[in-house]
Amino acid sequence: MKNQLLTFIVCLFCLSCATNPFTGKKTMAFMPNTQLLPMAFAEYDKFLSEHKVIKGTPDAEMITRVGQRISVSAERWLDANNHQGYLKDYKWEYNLVDDKAVNAWCMPGGKIVFYTGILPIAKNEAAIAAIMGHEVAHALANHGQQRMSAGMIQQGVGVGVAMATKDKSASEQNMWMQAFAVGSSVGGMLPFSRAHETEADQIGLYLTAIAGYDPDEASLLWERMKANSGGKSPPEFLSTHPSNDSRIANLRALAAKAKEEARKFGVTSFR
Repeated sequence: MKNQLLTFIVCLFCLSCATNPFTGKKTMAFMPNTQLLPMAFAEYDKFLSEHKVIKGTPDAEMITRVGQRISVSAERWLDANNHQGYLKDYKWEYNLVDDKAVNAWCMPGGKIVFYTGILPIAKNEAAIAAIMGHEVAHALANHGQQRMSAGMIQQGVGVGVAMATKDKSASEQNMWMQAFAVGSSVGGMLPFSRAHETEADQIGLYLTAIAGYDPDEASLLWERMKANSGGKSPPEFLSTHPSNDSRIANLRALAAKAKEEARKFGVTSFR
């Protein structure tokens, strides 16, 4: 039974891999977009119905303007790299929601929300573009789909561990299950998540620059984010995100590469 479960997981992994054009990597995709996107769109509509959406203000118009520019830059990059039609099922939408949380997100399929709480830290449109690019990049690189697939694998392997230790005492089985939970999280899921954040920083910065926004603003934004947090954060190996200092250093290093990428599209000056 254990071998059958392992064989099933391996086969599922092999049959469900796809190459992502933004990263060039094979990615897990146990749930196809034909199922995932309708679910995401429904959840997005439900979220909007339960929150105060701000319309017609300069800030709301800025969110839409920046979002449209980032989505156009993604389309330009994909077309230039022979990936026409990759976004055919996307239904872009950009909304500003009245909420003090310092947050923004993009669901699979291009459904974006900015919370008003992040605007004072962003301070300017170029920083909004850096945030927008990062969140859109998560969707473009199918990070949500991959995390869902990884969670399914983690759950499946957990069942295997439980089956393999079912003849042991309750305390010993519990010890094995706890060891698996910690090991799979610290050694697997958390590094997986941090890698996604770093990928989204790079992809997002390229999109930001192609859209004509200054990529140097991204590291300055994260300096402000660090200050806003009071410098408090868990150790990086226990976090879903890179540390603030790691992220700032990485964004500084990536800015020149993002400008170089933008020049391929005729963009030589930045807002």
